[in-house]
Amino acid sequence: MTAHFGWNLRQLYVKNAFLHGVLQEEVYMSQPSGFSDPQHSDYVCKLHKSLYGLKQAPRAWNDRFTSFLPSLDFKTTHAYPSLFVKQFGSSVVLLLFYVDDIIITGNALSLINDVIVALTKEFDIKDLGPLHFFLGIQVISQNDGLVISQEKYVKDLITKTEMLDSKPCSTLCLPYNRLVLDDGKPYNNPALYRSVVGALQYLTFTRSDIAFAVHQVCQFMQTPMESHFSAVNRILRYLKGTVRLGIRYVQGGLEVNSDTVRAFSDADWAGDPNDRRSTTGFVIFLGSNPTSWFSKKQQIVSRSSTEAEYRALAATAAELDWIKQLLTFVHLDIPSSPFLYCDNMLAIALISNLVLHQRTKHIEVDIHFVCERVAKKQLHV
Repeated sequence: MTAHFGWNLRQLYVKNAFLHGVLQEEVYMSQPSGFSDPQHSDYVCKLHKSLYGLKQAPRAWNDRFTSFLPSLDFKTTHAYPSLFVKQFGSSVVLLLFYVDDIIITGNALSLINDVIVALTKEFDIKDLGPLHFFLGIQVISQNDGLVISQEKYVKDLITKTEMLDSKPCSTLCLPYNRLVLDDGKPYNNPALYRSVVGALQYLTFTRSDIAFAVHQVCQFMQTPMESHFSAVNRILRYLKGTVRLGIRYVQGGLEVNSDTVRAFSDADWAGDPNDRRSTTGFVIFLGSNPTSWFSKKQQIVSRSSTEAEYRALAATAAELDWIKQLLTFVHLDIPSSPFLYCDNMLAIALISNLVLHQRTKHIEVDIHFVCERVAKKQLHV
């Protein structure tokens, strides 16, 4: 939305955020060193506000901040509890926060400034100006939109794994090659494997191209093999040659037309050689900008390619429901129902044929979930 409408992005930082939280439980602590009462050395202190290190501190801060925002006419939604919206006539202000980092944007600069002033009076807040860096994600503003990437994060990861002198690789993995559970010798440093793979998971926030390959290596966290770590090294070599890649959001990417929200779903039937489960993958676009993507193994084995594709359709339809709810909350009207594209004709045929045959009874819930939305014209497949 920021890229499309050309809004400004402001970033705020809350100093000593956890110290602002008010405790609801009774918590006591020993007298701190240097501030003890010599006449009552056996006394303890009762805390009224939270301190760093308390288990209650994060929740106390979150409750304090979220309970203050309604006084500024902000509203929240169950679709995304960290997102708050303030509407005043035609003016809209969006506030997104994560612990002590806050992003504010909207179409009314004066209203944004008023919100910042009110927050500064209540909390110890530092205005960092235009958004450039947020939770390891770089934001680069351009004349026709913005670019988000994790270039610095990738460089730090390559340095940490000592892959600076490695040869870049043009592909993430070998074609049609799937990792096997007990392939070769066990890797001698499982902790390093888990650390690197966990870092790669965070990288998928801006690198949708590595989502499937990272999903594969994530399945062997418990007992990784040397072949699995070789697959991780191949991903790192690919990242070394594509450090600067990111996602570009263009201005005007949400033109009002019949194809504003598009989703593409797919599944590989019984693609995992270890348990023969299928993998669901989808990507959702708002206009020409990608906003949500997903690659995950299905929870149960599918007995046909149609069943695997239909489970992917149902997962994508559920994500579209969430996005529609979120767009309604931020007052962005979508003129038509989303379009969901699938390359399996039998799965599409099941939507218009509600007669459940013997071999499709076990996916009855998924079928009704999608069919109901198509019948109400809330979704086009």
